[in-house]
Amino acid sequence: MTAWDIKPQGVQGRLKVVGTHADDLEKALNAMVTAMSEAATHAGTAVPGTAASLPVAGPVAVGAEPLSHPTLGPVAAALGEYMTARKPQLKSMAERIQAAVLGAATATNEYVEGDLEAAKQAQDAAKSVRLELLKDMGAGK
Repeated sequence: MTAWDIKPQGVQGRLKVVGTHADDLEKALNAMVTAMSEAATHAGTAVPGTAASLPVAGPVAVGAEPLSHPTLGPVAAALGEYMTARKPQLKSMAERIQAAVLGAATATNEYVEGDLEAAKQAQDAAKSVRLELLKDMGAGK
C-alpha cells in the first residue's frame, strides 16, 4: 500500500450504519431461532396421543429438569437438523461482520495516529477474519 487517504468522520458514519444493520440482523436471527423452536415444539409427532411423552419415572428435585420429555416428531427433527447445518454459516457471517467493523475502526485509528503499518495489519486481519488479532491490537476501545 503506497498511499492512504482515509476520512475518519466518513468511516465513523459508515460504521454506525453497519452497526445498525448488524443489530437488525441479530434481532432477525434471534427471532428466527425462536420461531423455529416454537415450530418444532408445536409440530406434533408421528405417534398417538399418550405415547407422545415418556412417563415420569420418579420424584424430581425442585428446580431440576423434568424426567419426561415430549417425543419429537419428524418436523421437529428436520428443523433441528436444518439449524445444526446452518450454524457454521451463521457463525461465519457474524464473525465477518465483526472483523470488518473492528478492522475498519482499528485501521482508521492507526491511520489517524500515523502508524500506517499497524493500519495495514488491522486491514489484513479483517480480511482474514482474525478476530483475536484485531482484539489484541486494541480494536473496539
